Amino acid sequence: MKTHQKKNLVMKLAALTSGAVVASALAVPTARADAVTGGAIAAQESTGAIDYANAIPMPPRQSSVAPVYDSSDIPPGSLGAPGSVKGAPGNGKKSPVFLPAENGVITSDGNISPQEFGTSNHPFTTKRVDTFGAGADNTASLRYPFRATGKLYFNIGTSTYVCSASLIKRGIIVTAAHCVAEFGKNKFYTNWKYHPARYDAVSPYGVWSVGARWVMSSYLNGTDTCSTPGIVCKNDIAVLRVAPQAGAYPGTATGWYGYGWNGYGFTPNNLALFNQLGYPVALDGGLKMQRTDSQAFVAANMVNNSVWGSLQTGGSSGGPELVNLGISPVLSGGIQFGAEALENIVVGVTSWGYNNQAIKQQGASPFLSTNILPLVAAACAAPTPALACN
Repeated sequence: MKTHQKKNLVMKLAALTSGAVVASALAVPTARADAVTGGAIAAQESTGAIDYANAIPMPPRQSSVAPVYDSSDIPPGSLGAPGSVKGAPGNGKKSPVFLPAENGVITSDGNISPQEFGTSNHPFTTKRVDTFGAGADNTASLRYPFRATGKLYFNIGTSTYVCSASLIKRGIIVTAAHCVAEFGKNKFYTNWKYHPARYDAVSPYGVWSVGARWVMSSYLNGTDTCSTPGIVCKNDIAVLRVAPQAGAYPGTATGWYGYGWNGYGFTPNNLALFNQLGYPVALDGGLKMQRTDSQAFVAANMVNNSVWGSLQTGGSSGGPELVNLGISPVLSGGIQFGAEALENIVVGVTSWGYNNQAIKQQGASPFLSTNILPLVAAACAAPTPALACN
């Protein structure tokens, strides 16, 4: 790319319009080593019913801090060596569950106008992930890798909320911490239900309860490093382990993604192509999966969060940001893949956006060796059945 083209791209990615902040939790940066908090679900945490028809979309946290792209702020290799773990496609066998229709009510994310870039001048494409036919059981089907993403319902008090989530092991889900716990309050939410590849009123791969959950201690107690208190944070990431059904886990059928950390998939000047998946309620009523493709950059003034252009809104929280989405072709004629080419690698989950709908950008806490690795290690530690994590 020519010098003047690079300069224009950087200027476009850095141009933002501010919106009002809609959160005020206080975060106190800390230099001490972080820990993982969570574990098995207590009996009292799993009581109550999920109200599917009136589920409230959990909005991405909302910020007004303008990210400034400057690759000199983050020297290559400063996060540690990038790494990744491979996923698997699964066998595709379905066990459909038919559900009541959702109201698809937009509570705070209205006034969306479809466009390919907003006032941030950050280009993107957001479109529905379509199915390939009803199949013998008359349910819509999503191919791998899309079917490894799903909807995550849960209770806050007596109200039902909905986020997005994805499998990164046969029985391990990753989502946003704000879909699992309240920042700085030492409080977990309750009664999570995971619906892989949900489409309209059908969960083609069943409904799975959560048996255990983990977040970083700094997020739970409010000491996480955040550029916007409680919103744009270092560790808005959570890992959940689903409860098996007859000894089986959802990933056997749906497959699961790999995951990468410390800038996996990013160029030395901190740019990557993101493929975002989620169920924003403002698009198709939150009933169909959406895909966004956009260039992402690392915002050094936002605790190194990743920022990309997107039309997605409330309900997309916790959905995966992947690099190298899709099935790799068979190469010939001496052609070789580029660096860090492992397919379907999650490197973040949707965390925050702007309540000013004209901006059309979202952000994510990056997967690091200091958050995603200890979270997965906690979820897969004994006595977890080995099948959940292989």
